[in-house]
Amino acid sequence: MKSSSKKIKILKKIVFIAIAIYIIYIFIHQQKILNSYKNSQAYYTSQIEEKIAYRENLHETKKNINSEKYIEEIAREKLDMYLPNEKVFIDI
Repeated sequence: MKSSSKKIKILKKIVFIAIAIYIIYIFIHQQKILNSYKNSQAYYTSQIEEKIAYRENLHETKKNINSEKYIEEIAREKLDMYLPNEKVFIDI
């Protein structure tokens, strides 16, 4: 009798230790997953902020698209056009 009750106690301890190890493993695994989600959240938050800033820039450009200053700026930058009496110096 004593030997079977000792075996049952040892078996209970082994099962308890196995369950405890499994729970610890699951906890560590879930922490890794949560950390990766936090990193992803930070990345996507920064992407959203960049897109919001880009959108605001586009709205500002849309407001000024018919202004003389904007047309002049585009002509200078993209088309290499200048005013008739303007002197252009090119650094070689």
